[in-house]
Amino acid sequence: MDKRRCDYDAVILAGGRSSRLGGVPKQTLLFQGATLLQRSLAAASGAGRTVVVGDTSSLPAATLPPGVLACREEPVFAGPAAAIAAGLDALSHAGAAAPYLLVLACDMPLVSQAVPVLHAALLAAGGGAGVMACGPDGRAQPLAGLYSTGRLREAARDLAARGALVNGSVRALLASLDVQLVTVPAGTTSDVDTWDDAAALGIAAKDPAETKTGAGGANVGGNS
Repeated sequence: MDKRRCDYDAVILAGGRSSRLGGVPKQTLLFQGATLLQRSLAAASGAGRTVVVGDTSSLPAATLPPGVLACREEPVFAGPAAAIAAGLDALSHAGAAAPYLLVLACDMPLVSQAVPVLHAALLAAGGGAGVMACGPDGRAQPLAGLYSTGRLREAARDLAARGALVNGSVRALLASLDVQLVTVPAGTTSDVDTWDDAAALGIAAKDPAETKTGAGGANVGGNS
């Protein structure tokens, strides 16, 4: 591995029911003038190829930069493990073959500060199965990590063979990977599951009327 950088692709999870936000898509929420999806894409700007897994049909056409792929997990709302597997498949079909995969949920507005820390830790470790973000409080965040692409593919195939990929958790997907926990700056993996979370981070809905109508949409690759 190059001691200065490692090559990676990225999967951004943006599909789910967003039930605790009344169905308002997390990726459309605004933080400091940009949507959470735009901030996630910026955090993944070092990736060779990026795929957004989720419902992008309601997003403005300019939201996804040229070259960014989009797909859905099958079946829809099948959970984060299935979403990561779908992202891996989309990248494979596009010919992407970076040795590592950056996995990011789209609801962490400050995660761009965590990505370089993860990258540096992966370099320092000399590669391996990968690295996972961990807050100063010791809370691990598996949806912010750099993981071995090959080992993730193997893990996804194993879960699928056991009928456990659909509605499977990220922790189950990563169970066979000996990943290193990496402490990242406080708040960089804070996510938005509820309106209280959003308020604490200073996040607003893209359109305030959406919070009243409960507009349908997609969200982070879980069911929350």
